[in-house]
Amino acid sequence: MTEPPLLAMRAISKRFPGVLALADVSLTLGAGEVLALMGENGAGKSTLMKILGGALRPDSGEILIDGRKVELDGVRSAKGFGIALIHQELMLAPNLDIASNIFLGSEPGSGGSLRPLARADVKRRAKALLDRVGLALDPSTPVSRLTAGQMQMVEIAKALSVNARILIMDEPTSSLTSGESEHLFRIIRQLKSERIGIIYISHRMEEVFLLSDRVTVLRDGRHAGELSGSDATHDRVVAMMVGRELSGQYFPSRSRTETREPVLEVDELLVAGARHGVSFQALRGEILGFAGLVGAGRTELMETLFGVRPALAGTMTLSGAAYRPLRPRDAIQRGVCLVPEDRKRHGLVLRMSVAENTSLPGIGGYTRSGFLDRKREKQVAEQECKRLRIKSRSTEQPVADLSGGNQQKVVLGKWLAMRPEVLICDEPTRGVDVGAKAEIYRHLAALAEGGVTVLLVSSDMEEIMGMSDRVIVMRERRIEAVIEHSALTQEAIARSMTGGGEPQGLVA
Repeated sequence: MTEPPLLAMRAISKRFPGVLALADVSLTLGAGEVLALMGENGAGKSTLMKILGGALRPDSGEILIDGRKVELDGVRSAKGFGIALIHQELMLAPNLDIASNIFLGSEPGSGGSLRPLARADVKRRAKALLDRVGLALDPSTPVSRLTAGQMQMVEIAKALSVNARILIMDEPTSSLTSGESEHLFRIIRQLKSERIGIIYISHRMEEVFLLSDRVTVLRDGRHAGELSGSDATHDRVVAMMVGRELSGQYFPSRSRTETREPVLEVDELLVAGARHGVSFQALRGEILGFAGLVGAGRTELMETLFGVRPALAGTMTLSGAAYRPLRPRDAIQRGVCLVPEDRKRHGLVLRMSVAENTSLPGIGGYTRSGFLDRKREKQVAEQECKRLRIKSRSTEQPVADLSGGNQQKVVLGKWLAMRPEVLICDEPTRGVDVGAKAEIYRHLAALAEGGVTVLLVSSDMEEIMGMSDRVIVMRERRIEAVIEHSALTQEAIARSMTGGGEPQGLVA
């Protein structure tokens, strides 16, 4: 007799006011299988996983575990069936230690035959779980001291503490170094051998092809198709996600002229935490890439250029005039804008609408006789929504309700409305689907063609190579190399990132 799948979701539908989020979506997951769940932002992946995790109830459809229909009445109910969700934004309490975080929300009660665990028992059980995920840390270590990769391992340990049989991972490597990612991949293979089923959500194709046994694709809230791991290719998955082949080149072609004048000149700029100053020139109409490992100092440098951090020494010149921003407002007034690495914390006011976020950086230009000109605010927001193809019900919709890709487009749109001279983009496509990525690339290329200088920070090697005219490689908060477009290779960048050692990448 054929064994039923570990998980079956059948004809799941979910509607929100004015939006059909899911329409008759089905998927299965076997024990010891990695199922990649892919789709553009807004395709329905998060809604489907929230239903599986017990945070939402479907309007119709059924969920079966081991062939038996189950009712998931909440997150605790889902945990009781062995379902654990690891969010892209890790849900740990930084003020507590590792052991407390692992058992937070799952502590035995104080009544009846259940007694609170003694502290020694908590630490012992936490240590066993940490050993299982290969994290050699004392359970008493505060979570605030951990790296992103270590926090990811604690989240997995927390899931295993409730005997998870179905593990949902949402963009688990978005903030990890290559070494931390490789460790995560080893843990995933170990969990597979223990017959734990894993639903893996990622926009990074190379990870999906490396890890998954099958790929299920959603598009516009519907099941768009399924491929076995051996049949999945970049082009086939992209075609399923967007409903068509991406026309033209994925990275737009641009004219690259060697005789452009410098717009931003940086001379021995010393940033907090660095031992050496950095010097470089950014040319008009150039996309200047910044590559480096996590901790190389790229974000700190960009924040100094934008006035978030003070420069400790050195000089800067913008369009021939001295430039030393003491706060972001100074940078904005000179035409320097920043798309930050963390859009939700630093790029948007989530409670505010699309229109309000769009007008916020230049709010003084939207006033008339001391009052906010709502009509003009709406017109500008609608213009940017049309230009960037932002999917929203209206410009009055809170950005918190938008998908990640559309939120990123709002961040980009608010700066485009300011007509920047220098646009700094720090990881502009992190957590963004391939369709939205292609649109963002097209707009950055158009800005460069129009004479805007773009500083592009990215950990995506393909993105850096495909978009940059030149690449500055940073290591230990200093410039390790400047690589011209004609000499750009993955090996050249990787060797500079690691100080001349062997290139690092994914390990099969």
